[in-house]
Amino acid sequence: MSDSSANFSAKSAPINRENAGPFDSSEITGARPYIDLGSLKILPRPDLQLRLEVEEQSKRVVAVTLELHGSTLQVQAFAAPRTGGLWHEIRIQLAEQIKSQGGTAQNAIGSFGSELVAQVIVTTPEGQKPNEVRFIGVDGPRWFLRGVISGKALSDDDAMREISDLFRSIVVVRGQIPLPPRELLPLHVPGAPGA
Repeated sequence: MSDSSANFSAKSAPINRENAGPFDSSEITGARPYIDLGSLKILPRPDLQLRLEVEEQSKRVVAVTLELHGSTLQVQAFAAPRTGGLWHEIRIQLAEQIKSQGGTAQNAIGSFGSELVAQVIVTTPEGQKPNEVRFIGVDGPRWFLRGVISGKALSDDDAMREISDLFRSIVVVRGQIPLPPRELLPLHVPGAPGA
């Protein structure tokens, strides 16, 4: 189905999401040693490095970056409508934004459904250069989880399987607070007061 004929309000998620992830907190049974970051719970694994991305001005945690064996996965969770999803519309807007900044973006199909393969322009000490990334997204119950993959996983099938498995193991805690669609779900440092 092309984007021009896509139903933009339809949910985009793997058919087996409820059984294989990413999970809603209501779908998890039994105690597992998750790292609690508020709206996201991450299952620890050997060699996994976790970094919180903090917005300088507000000092608020806005994303979680996971590094594993030369691959990077940055994740964010957003509020979404009870019915319908966000990923189809967000994917088109991301592509337009990347192209307006001098990068390239094209739709692809991957293990999570519709994805976006992009060359984004990043600023380094040596100047601006293109950086290859892959955007993935899953619409869950009242939430949307976005991942940005970079590094080894983009050129190595085994590394991509490992990063996809990591993304699927994430648990989203939506909470009961009413939030408008696209509002970033709150994140916090593990073990923070009130956590």
